[in-house]
Amino acid sequence: MTVKLIRMWSGEDVIADIVEDNSDSIVITDPIVAVPSREQGQIAFAPWSPLLEKDKIEITKKYIVYIGNPQDGIIEQYDSMFGKISQPTKKLIL
Repeated sequence: MTVKLIRMWSGEDVIADIVEDNSDSIVITDPIVAVPSREQGQIAFAPWSPLLEKDKIEITKKYIVYIGNPQDGIIEQYDSMFGKISQPTKKLIL
């Protein structure tokens, strides 16, 4: 799984699993977008393009500003949202 933050020309920060990276486009699954939360200084996540029926979405690269790595806490939350097996980031001392 390759979870990335994708900044769109529209200003949206989309977090998704990139399953294909072609010369002109990328293909993503399980996209979410960061939205302001009701609590001051917090963010929440909502489905990106929730009315779309497809499991995979192809995005033309000309609509992408950049692709980068999200913070570790965001990756952990993303993993828990989509039911993927997550590994703890901290090691236990025995």
